[in-house]
Amino acid sequence: MTGETDLDYVTEFRDRLGLSAIVDIHTHFMPEQVMRKVWEYFESAGPLLGRTWPISYRDEEQVRLKTLRGFGVRAFTSLVYPHKADMAAWLNEWSADFAARTPDCLHTATFYPEPGAAAYVEAALEAGARIFKLHVQVGGFHPGDPLLTEVWGMLQEAGVPVLIHCGSAPVGREFTGPEPIAALLQRFPRLRLIIAHMGAPEYSEFLDIVQAHEGVLLDTTMTFTDFFESQDPFPAGERGRLRYFGDRILFGSDFPNIPYSYGHALYALERLNLGDDWLRQVCHDNAAREFGLDRV
Repeated sequence: MTGETDLDYVTEFRDRLGLSAIVDIHTHFMPEQVMRKVWEYFESAGPLLGRTWPISYRDEEQVRLKTLRGFGVRAFTSLVYPHKADMAAWLNEWSADFAARTPDCLHTATFYPEPGAAAYVEAALEAGARIFKLHVQVGGFHPGDPLLTEVWGMLQEAGVPVLIHCGSAPVGREFTGPEPIAALLQRFPRLRLIIAHMGAPEYSEFLDIVQAHEGVLLDTTMTFTDFFESQDPFPAGERGRLRYFGDRILFGSDFPNIPYSYGHALYALERLNLGDDWLRQVCHDNAAREFGLDRV
C-alpha cells in the first residue's frame, strides 16, 4: 500500500467496525540513538532476524507519532528493552520522560537480570509505569533467572502486565520457547503476561499456557501477516481457539519496525474471518479494559 492507500484502508477499517480509536499495545519509541541502531540491525539482516527486514516507517519521532495518530491510534506503548546489563534503568528514565510529554503513550518500562533490577523496577512502578517490556530473545537470558525473583514478585503483586517476547521467532535461542514461561508461571501464577507475536512459532504451546492461566494474554504483533505466514504460518487447526480466546488477544503492530504497511497488519486480522465483534475486541476493547482506558 502507498501511504495514502494505507491511511484510507485503516480509516475504512475503523469506520466499518464503528471504532473511534485503535489501541496498539506493541509499538516502539526509543532514544533516537538506540532506535537508529535497531534500524541498522534490522536492515542488515542481523543474526537474530535471519532475513532482510526493511523498516516501513523510518521517520523522525514526531513524524512517527503523527503517522500513528493519523491511523486513529489513541493509545500505544514505547517498548524499550536492553540487550545487556546497565541499560534498563537509563531506558526507563527515557521512557518515563517520553510518557510525560506524550499523553497517549502508556508509560512503559523494562528490566534485565542484574543486581539492582528490583530497585529500578520499584522506582518505575512508583513513577506510574503501566506496562513492562521483556525481550528474552534479544537479551539471551532465562526469564526465571534468580536475579529477577524479586522483580517478578513485585510485578505479580502490582498486577502490572509484562509484554514478553519469549517465542522462538524469528530465530530461536537457548531460553526462548514455552518451557521457561510455563516454569515461571508455576512460581508466579498470578503474573499478568502478554505473549508477544502470539508466541510464534510455538503458537499451540502458548495457547495451552493461556488456557491454563487466566492472567496470560496474547498480542497479534506481525502474526497472520504475509511476512510471518511465509515462514511461521499460524496452524489452521487453532483457529477455533483464536475465536474462543477473543477476549484475551490484543492488537499489536510493531510500528515502526515493520516491513509492510500498517494497514496490512489490520487486514491480516480481518481476513481471518472471525467476525466484527472479534475484531472490535482485539483492536480496542480488550486493551481498553486491561489498561482502564475508559475515555479512549
